[in-house]
Amino acid sequence: ITLTSSDTGPWAKGFTKALQITNGNQTSGAGATDTCISWYKMEGQDLANSGWEFTNPNSKITISFWAKSSVAQTFYGRCRLYASSHYEYTYSIALSANTWTKVTKTIPGNSNFSALVNTNALGFFHVIQLFYGTDYTNNKTLDEWAVKDNANVSPDMTSTWWTTNDATFALTGLQLEVGPTAS
Repeated sequence: ITLTSSDTGPWAKGFTKALQITNGNQTSGAGATDTCISWYKMEGQDLANSGWEFTNPNSKITISFWAKSSVAQTFYGRCRLYASSHYEYTYSIALSANTWTKVTKTIPGNSNFSALVNTNALGFFHVIQLFYGTDYTNNKTLDEWAVKDNANVSPDMTSTWWTTNDATFALTGLQLEVGPTAS
């Protein structure tokens, strides 16, 4: 979508376009296997050569972006790092209806990591979960690295956004940076 001066927040920072997802007709409700996500994939070599000391808990990466939902809800962000074992870091994103919100999440390294993929193969991804059904959610602990578990990618999600016909979710300005702050 094209942003305008009424899109306070991202417009003032120079963002003129955003990705917008509209969920369509959801009169059938929320199913246990239903999913809707925004997914950013990164080549392993980009992260391996970024300067992030991924095995050091004192070394940080920071993800930042602007988000807006037509429905007030807590969504979840999730990162997966591909090393010899796949680890994930899940965090919450609380949004008010129809309000652009700057989301910034600083994520530490993890001493359990081994070597990163250092090729153009998938090495890292970031997902914003608009909805995941209960086949994929449970009691995931937030704000810590955990071994990948496809049956528990986040806490159970409310289905408000998913079951509201034509609900929208917009995203712009996604950045992944080495260090504890967003530039």
